[in-house]
Amino acid sequence: MRAGFPDFRLGSVLATSFTGTLSERHGDAVERIPTPQRLVDWLAVYGLAVDSCTTAQLDLARELRESIHAAATAAAIQDVLPAPAVHVINNRSAQGRAAAILTPEGKRQWQLGSASCVEDALSVIAADAISIISGERDGKLALCASPTCQAAFFDTSQSRTRKWCDMNTCGNRQKKARFNANQRRNPGPAE
Repeated sequence: MRAGFPDFRLGSVLATSFTGTLSERHGDAVERIPTPQRLVDWLAVYGLAVDSCTTAQLDLARELRESIHAAATAAAIQDVLPAPAVHVINNRSAQGRAAAILTPEGKRQWQLGSASCVEDALSVIAADAISIISGERDGKLALCASPTCQAAFFDTSQSRTRKWCDMNTCGNRQKKARFNANQRRNPGPAE
């Protein structure tokens, strides 16, 4: 990762990992793609390498990110999907020229248009969001139990009862806070 920027929070589901580029939404928000080059870096991590990114394309990406977050949050709490968010997701999905290709190893990989532009990569992310929000994939949308995070994530655990968007950050932070609170309430014997 580039020096001076927060690390990416990586996950296995493209769309919800993309919404994680803004974390701690209900606390001290952390923007993980503050510059166009950072978006290029994030896309490369997910196999969506693009040649460059403009400020206007970064704005499109952030609009998509927030639309996915709004729609995924609504779906997680079984609320009506916000029409403006659905509109943005559908537009981004339809505007790209990405194609799914099959690798020799039998995996799906995305091939972006010949110009490898950001809009093509955003269409892949939007299509992934559509597949999870529509219930097309095996799993369930949930919200992180951390009061400062509340990120939407896609739970593919067998029991579908995961509480944290990421155990290494939100889960550990909450467990540590609970442990410290218990220690203050029940101090051990004085030495």
